[in-house]
Amino acid sequence: MRVIKPNNEHVILGIEEAVRLAAGMNLDLVEVAPLAVPPVCRILEFGKYQFEKKKREKEARKKQHTVTIKEIRFRPHTDDHDYEFKMRHAKEFLGEGNKVKATVQFRGRDIIYSENGTNLLKRFADDLKELGKVEQQALLEGKRMSVIIAPK
Repeated sequence: MRVIKPNNEHVILGIEEAVRLAAGMNLDLVEVAPLAVPPVCRILEFGKYQFEKKKREKEARKKQHTVTIKEIRFRPHTDDHDYEFKMRHAKEFLGEGNKVKATVQFRGRDIIYSENGTNLLKRFADDLKELGKVEQQALLEGKRMSVIIAPK
């Protein structure tokens, strides 16, 4: 196996010799690349190695952004002022990098106005065209019709 010493020197050794060498340095023998030919091991302090690995993973997690879906609800007869107010929130959500799910809720006999809901969601998607793209078209599920818009 290929053994990498603490001073980054590469040596080809047998298993017993590598274990003896690591024990002589009061360090651990850690297999780094088991699928390589020959397998690669490194002589190092395992506790310190694990600590630094966790630290690198934590830094990577800090930099990534989790996308959440923010829902905005409408009714089939939503007024223009309410629409504009909800539109401002949707623009804010898309600006933060979140997805927006716009839902039209039908209650009772409102279901006969399903074309109003479709028109409202089309208008919503068109108004947000420059900030996001439609990920899922308007779809009627029971008494709800929804569209999902993802940021560009």
